[in-house]
Amino acid sequence: MAVLPVPLPSAKMATVEKRRPTVIPPTGFTDSGRPSVSQAAVATESEEDFLRQVGVTEMLRAALLKVLEARPEEPIAFLAHYFENMGLRSPVNGGAGEPPGQLLLQQQRLGRALWHLRLAHHSQRAAFNNNVTVAYECLSAGGRRKRPGLDGRTYSELLRRICRDGRAPDEVVAPLLRKVQCRDHEAVPLSVFRAGTLTCFVLLEFVARAAALFQLLQEPAAAVADRRVGQAVLDTLEGALRASDAAAPARFLEAGSRLGPDSLALALDRAVGGRRPGAPMTRAEFLERAAALFIAKVKPVG
Repeated sequence: MAVLPVPLPSAKMATVEKRRPTVIPPTGFTDSGRPSVSQAAVATESEEDFLRQVGVTEMLRAALLKVLEARPEEPIAFLAHYFENMGLRSPVNGGAGEPPGQLLLQQQRLGRALWHLRLAHHSQRAAFNNNVTVAYECLSAGGRRKRPGLDGRTYSELLRRICRDGRAPDEVVAPLLRKVQCRDHEAVPLSVFRAGTLTCFVLLEFVARAAALFQLLQEPAAAVADRRVGQAVLDTLEGALRASDAAAPARFLEAGSRLGPDSLALALDRAVGGRRPGAPMTRAEFLERAAALFIAKVKPVG
């Protein structure tokens, strides 16, 4: 018996088959009668669980919260720097048993703590306090030869780094550091750490404002100011600080900002008309004396 040839599908039939919608097979059922989960759903769920278990989900959430707190001008660069510093949380150092390795580890922790402290301005109280806590925990982490906790040596080094990076003259910040530093082997609680770091940041801003004020007072052809004018401004600033009963360092900036143009103009008129011109006042002298007024209001540690 001859076998009949099977007709081949025409081009039109092939086009129709391509246009026909793909039918998704229904969900299967297990022997117990429960619907089985598709492999794609299982893969998606396992990926989410993996990201959650390894901490990526929480890390990304924390990074986005930092962006919202700091609101940087360049968020992408901010995130890149953030994740770069995340690697310093628990650095692995092959020579951790040797002093050079411990020194490198300490410098890494100091750098990361400073980075966290600069994420938000001290006027953003909630964000700044949160960053202070993170920085404190970073410096308090234990190691092979270090017990958990922050000692006075690391705390004092951090304060010096804050003032040095703020480009304040050493003779200006040295009296403040003597007030807020701790002994090398003294345990530093979080409250002292927060007060010391906040005071240093406020002093840097106070000195910056004083420098801007001196720039307005100095003579155009020289980098000095009339001593009568400089002394009058310092006297007015001292009166504003004395009138402020608040002990918080941030309030000292508020007291300084209350120096209105009328009070300054009156003080300058009295100074110019009541005294003879003396030796000019330099910028270094003006900043040192202005900072001394601020530091006199700061309470020493302990």
